[in-house]
Amino acid sequence: MDKLPLFQKGYMGGIKFAGDDRNFPRFIFYSFILVICLCFLVMLLRLFQLTVVKGSYYRELSEKNRIKEIIIEPKRGKIVDRKGFVIAENTLSNINDIKPALSRLTSSRIYNSPEAVAHLIGYRQIADQNDLNNDNCLNKLIPGDKVGKKGIEKLFECQLRGRPGKKLIEVDARGKYLRTLSVLSPVDGETIQLSIDLDLQQKTYELIKNKKAAVIGTNPQTGEVVLFVSSPSFNPQDFENNNSEKITKYLTDKEKPLFNRITEATYPPGSLFKLIVATASLEEKGIDEKTLVEDTGILTAGPLKFGNWYFLQYGKTDGMVDIVKAIQRSNDIFFYKAGESVGPDKLKIWAERLGYGKTTDLGLGEAEGLIPSSFWKQEVFHDHWYLGDTYNFSIGQGWALVTPIQTAMVTSVFANNGLFCKPEFLKNPKPECRKIFISNKTVDLIRQGMKAACSTGGTGWPLFDFKIQTACKTGTAESLSKETEPHAWFTVFAPYEKPEIVLSILIEEGGQGSDVGGPIAKEILTNYFNGSQ
Repeated sequence: MDKLPLFQKGYMGGIKFAGDDRNFPRFIFYSFILVICLCFLVMLLRLFQLTVVKGSYYRELSEKNRIKEIIIEPKRGKIVDRKGFVIAENTLSNINDIKPALSRLTSSRIYNSPEAVAHLIGYRQIADQNDLNNDNCLNKLIPGDKVGKKGIEKLFECQLRGRPGKKLIEVDARGKYLRTLSVLSPVDGETIQLSIDLDLQQKTYELIKNKKAAVIGTNPQTGEVVLFVSSPSFNPQDFENNNSEKITKYLTDKEKPLFNRITEATYPPGSLFKLIVATASLEEKGIDEKTLVEDTGILTAGPLKFGNWYFLQYGKTDGMVDIVKAIQRSNDIFFYKAGESVGPDKLKIWAERLGYGKTTDLGLGEAEGLIPSSFWKQEVFHDHWYLGDTYNFSIGQGWALVTPIQTAMVTSVFANNGLFCKPEFLKNPKPECRKIFISNKTVDLIRQGMKAACSTGGTGWPLFDFKIQTACKTGTAESLSKETEPHAWFTVFAPYEKPEIVLSILIEEGGQGSDVGGPIAKEILTNYFNGSQ
């Protein structure tokens, strides 16, 4: 035994070491086999999952890696004026561009006479989440699309938008273009023909571009908007091209070039409000065509004195004044008494009936303005309405605030013999007109007064020698600051017998309505009747 190995010695000697078992190697072998089988089973299950359960998913991923979809933006619809001249149009998308890095073939918007039409046409920007969530058009927005944010671009978004196309290309593993598989062409947007005249728009903008001003012109018989200019203006091309520097400048400019003064700005109406006072006092029988009021130059109400502009400026009076002469001369004394005859609450009713104090439903962002009343003053200032308040109200001062487009609509009622037609931006619309319940006699008297205002002896002196008979009303309204010039108003329709155009002009802090607004009105009417229409 001395020559036997140690383990054999132990065995032979009856000594058994712990863990010595002939079955141990067999256990290791079977365990190894089991592990291998489990691994194969896991791999088989994974293979089954990849090929059967998720086979279509991974095949789709593979196809997506091989086939790339490129959006083709549609050509946005043109916007043209009443004569067919292009105001805005898009370039064609380059569908032959085969750069696989592209995900979208874009189409650029080009604006003609951009600053002259900016507040009318508006602009586009990339659609935000709110636009995507609240899209009511048939052809839905997709992320990355541009959408109209203001003006006509927003108002007719659904018609202008069009439907995008698609281009499928095949690429290799490195993303290199191999071939075009198919192309689905985009559908262009519709052409929108507006009622405005681009030539008249451009010429009018040149007249007011260095002023803070608003000019609105309409056809009183159809409601068509033929002129829509606000100044200062901006260039919508900067928004189209995403010129961040220019956009920031617009947003911070103290002159507010993005502010549409035609529909969003409110001003005291000044003497234009006398058309409302005349209507209310005649219809409510406070006065009639025979009523005479002596112009004494100054009228008192308690300790307060209220003067007539003619007396305050020139120390003269107009003598005995009836309704026609009162409108012709814009006589404050007559309208103080006329307003007193009906009171503030009835003045408010008639102002709103003719179009003040509410939007026109033109489709753009509009301010309602403010037509006060005795109840309003009590609620806001906790104070009574006094006679002096009525006098101020009767000449368009105090708390009354109106927009230029409202003024144009009020004027159109008298131009169209008591018929109000809803303003429209499209050429040849189906007119939506309604009768304002004013007697023919009242309308006729006011028309006579407006005609006299634009004739010798009236306040609208720039139009005395105009080749066509016009009817107008001038207005000068105090601005908020006593240190600045008053706001200049001028509203007119022509020709007198069969009016084709109503024109309302506001020059912010411009001065006297007749001196500042009148010459501009004359120039615009000259352009209009010389063939711009």
